[in-house]
Amino acid sequence: MILDYVVLSIYALALLAIFIYSLAQLELILNFKKASKNKRIETFETLETWPKVTVQLPLYNEKYVVERLLKHISELDYPKSKLEIQVLDDSTDESKLLTESLTQKLKDQGFNAKYIHRINRENFKAGALKAGLEISEGEFIAIFDADFMPNPDWLKQCLPHFENQNIGVVQTRWGHVNRNYNLLTKIQAFALDFHFLVEQVGRQFGGHFINFNGTAGIWRKTCIIDANNWEGDTLTEDLDLSYRAQLKGWTFKYLKDVVTPAELPIVLSAARSQQFRWNKGAAENFKKNFRKVFKHKKLSFSNKIQSFFHLLNSSMFLVILVVAVLSIPVLYIKFQQQNLDVVFFIMAALGSSTLIFIWGYWTSYKAIYGSGILNFMKFLGLFVLFFSVAMGLSLHNTLAILEGHFNKKSDFIRTPKFNIENKKDTWRGKIVTSRKLSLINFMEVLLMLYFIFGLYSAFVIEDFGLIIFHLMLTFGFGFIAFKTLFFKV
Repeated sequence: MILDYVVLSIYALALLAIFIYSLAQLELILNFKKASKNKRIETFETLETWPKVTVQLPLYNEKYVVERLLKHISELDYPKSKLEIQVLDDSTDESKLLTESLTQKLKDQGFNAKYIHRINRENFKAGALKAGLEISEGEFIAIFDADFMPNPDWLKQCLPHFENQNIGVVQTRWGHVNRNYNLLTKIQAFALDFHFLVEQVGRQFGGHFINFNGTAGIWRKTCIIDANNWEGDTLTEDLDLSYRAQLKGWTFKYLKDVVTPAELPIVLSAARSQQFRWNKGAAENFKKNFRKVFKHKKLSFSNKIQSFFHLLNSSMFLVILVVAVLSIPVLYIKFQQQNLDVVFFIMAALGSSTLIFIWGYWTSYKAIYGSGILNFMKFLGLFVLFFSVAMGLSLHNTLAILEGHFNKKSDFIRTPKFNIENKKDTWRGKIVTSRKLSLINFMEVLLMLYFIFGLYSAFVIEDFGLIIFHLMLTFGFGFIAFKTLFFKV
């Protein structure tokens, strides 16, 4: 009996945490709706004098995409005399020679291009950006990861916004050139679209802190220096510097209508390493920065609340995993403790948070693909797949979150890209480092079997209230296990 109450208490608290988080997301959705109804259009004239810009390109073993990247940078419509290109190459493989030769070609074409190679990867990407900043010539610093492909007018669309001297960063929306390549890319694009449309716009409209997304944005150089420069003590140096800059009073500008195409990871191992870095880095940033946010006297209470959930959003994977694992014992407790019907009714009501998430993701999906019954049905199918796979990654991501909260340090693992833009392109035959199976991988298989037992239990006790949830969990962990065991790249 006591154990039953302990399980129910933990389960209810986890559901409550998800519900409160969904209310914070609801504010962002409503802010996005208000922003969409705002008919005021910002217009900026072409600057009379274009400022000096340094474009930083942090690279690490990018054999397959570096040529494409430098081609797009060379096609930027901007005066060569006002453009500096820094190729910040920390590579340790044969791509170093290729990248150096491609940089020399840019120099031969009249570009002020510099190849900067560090002997060690101290502080990883943050260290490379900081090293480049120390010798940079530009007043503004544009940053592109290796898989990004800015359009020629990108700089001229972004720079006029810096006429407002309080703006420290202009961030653009990510596009996805290979969103329809496979199920994995469709799911990633679905999730990122929600962040770049609803969350970023909602935070900006509400006057909350937003974040530079590590790439496809421009920093005012003085803003970086004023915020104490890049630091490599977290795996998400972009989120860290974003918060430190905004705590200093700098304003960030988000341009949802300026889309910068990029390539999504196409294999599970790449997506897993990216998810691990993002989720662990967010937890590290919560530990590092939220106390400063909470103590900041000029920030409103609503800003502090949104920052709390912004920095802690990755930790929702831990809460979801708790709900998932306890859902089967709860199913049996409900069967045995029928006198607790009111408790189970309240917990079911907390599950209404799912409706908020559905509305939020439909809002971003509709903004891209349009409304209508057919599109809504396609959306529902994709939402179920996305949510299932996200839950399937919950154990993996929970490990990342716990490492972040408990200060376990790890290397910055790059996300490999293969120059994949359409379904005809292939990554097979390209060099990929195979991942060794770990205890986590086998635990994911066990969780798949555990939730199959949950499906069986529904028929045993004739309670089908959680059958869809358990079906999604079975598929999610099954998908992750299958891809991991049979496609170990």
